[in-house]
Amino acid sequence: MPFARAFAVSLLLAAALGAAKLPDRYFERMSAGIADVREALAADPAATLEKLETRRGWRHFPSAILVAAVLYARQHPANPHYRDEAVLKIALAIGDLLAREQEEKRFAAALDRHRDAYMWLEAYRLLEPQLGEKRRARWRGALREYLAPYVEQVARRRDYPRYISPYIGTSPNHYSLWSSTIYLAGRVFGEKSWEELGAAVLHRFAAEEQSPDGFWGEQNAAHPTPGYDYLTLTGVALYWEHSRDPAALEALRRNTDFHMHYTWPNGAPIEVHNDRNRYWSETMWGQFGFSNFPSGRRYSEFLMDFYPERPWLEMLGRLAQNALYYHEGPLEAIPLDTENYVHRMSVPASIRKTGDWVVALSGLIDLPTASRWRLDRQGHLSIFHRQTGLIITGANSKHQPELATFRETTGGEVRTIPSDTRLWMDGPQDRLALAFNSFFSVLEIPRPSRDEARFRFAIEVRDRGAEAAHNLQLCLKAGQPLETGAGKKFVLGEDTLELAPGEIGGWIRHNGWRLYVPPASRLVWPVRPFSPYANGPEEGIGNAVGALTTPVGRDSQTLEFRIRVE
Repeated sequence: MPFARAFAVSLLLAAALGAAKLPDRYFERMSAGIADVREALAADPAATLEKLETRRGWRHFPSAILVAAVLYARQHPANPHYRDEAVLKIALAIGDLLAREQEEKRFAAALDRHRDAYMWLEAYRLLEPQLGEKRRARWRGALREYLAPYVEQVARRRDYPRYISPYIGTSPNHYSLWSSTIYLAGRVFGEKSWEELGAAVLHRFAAEEQSPDGFWGEQNAAHPTPGYDYLTLTGVALYWEHSRDPAALEALRRNTDFHMHYTWPNGAPIEVHNDRNRYWSETMWGQFGFSNFPSGRRYSEFLMDFYPERPWLEMLGRLAQNALYYHEGPLEAIPLDTENYVHRMSVPASIRKTGDWVVALSGLIDLPTASRWRLDRQGHLSIFHRQTGLIITGANSKHQPELATFRETTGGEVRTIPSDTRLWMDGPQDRLALAFNSFFSVLEIPRPSRDEARFRFAIEVRDRGAEAAHNLQLCLKAGQPLETGAGKKFVLGEDTLELAPGEIGGWIRHNGWRLYVPPASRLVWPVRPFSPYANGPEEGIGNAVGALTTPVGRDSQTLEFRIRVE
């Protein structure tokens, strides 16, 4: 590395590891957010939970109770609301509202209300001395009534073969959160059987269910689901705070190592390894779990750099949870603070940072399922540059062969998932082999230079009668111009754009990068990816991609690509 660049990097690293900024920033956001809640409650004191949750970003309104409770109960130099009667009044009003909603059988109507029940339970624990006998009994009775069915759900699954969706019939992140809430409720309410049940499940999550690579798989125990893994982590981290189970701390250590390696420089988790979501924003879940370690505290501060000033309400509640349990102390550098790093999982998945370039590879294979909640692992390459963000995404999809890295048709059947893969990370270039019925391909990626990344797919054809195509998902942005080597210029929008090879002319320029492509490549925009929540294509255009397709010919060949940042 040139001396000037090395010196600049060292200065940035020194700044990053300077004075700790957490949990101070949590309290800043919480103080701003609780003002909005106070205003809403004052404007309509009789509002129901349903009405309050119609406000944009307030779908999990009960999260506000923990914000108010932590501001009132947590003494810290950065918290101006410690023992502030005004925020106590807000917490009491919300708790009374939730008790009324439960008594009138409306509290459980919304999806994932168990996450709100945790917020209420934690607030009860913090504020119990201030509740008074009557309110204490009312809140306690409502919480116990709501949580009792979850005790049965947790107990029924306790001894299932694995804590992954194909066995437990729900997501592991749900099961972890249910169990941690039941565990905490057992401690708070003196229900020993609840506490022991939650502890047994969460100890198993920590000691047996975690992958050696440090994550908890959702569909496959050996393959990550990075976004939802933060939720599973949160359940285990809460258990550690109250149990001090050494297995839980070790699990948190491994999980911290996993996440701080597999995060893009913009705070988002790596999407090419994800089998549930094509994208996931920076997370506020579970940062207190990372804070047990110096590098985890630095990672939490890194994530906070990308958060909006006013996050949506459930995330404000998670900031309150972080503020409540955060472990202050010295910081250590994380991989993203360094100029270069490489990490490979025990399964064929990896990441490499070279200067401003970050490349993630996935050779993970899972059998496709009918479940809308499980994407087909058909993407294999993602490329990110600090200046432009994600350029090529390997995000997975479902029922969309046009977004698969390769698709082949043999005997009338379309396949997008390789039968075998192999990953090499120990030479001058990283290589990922993908085997299909009619061909195999080796993706080769030499180390990028400062402004340019090259990669190629060397394809060995075995069945010349089959049809196959290669696809790259380009991260194009609506409203921005796209220019081609054939002199074409467009502003991307809702209208379909289809460019033949002659209209591309060898390269595409967009958003600060230029991609040089094989002569036969075609481009289609916009391709709206599959959303498991909609069980179909996304309605908006914000997450659409451009599909760059190059046919795989009848003979062996090499498809060459080059990206320049301009």
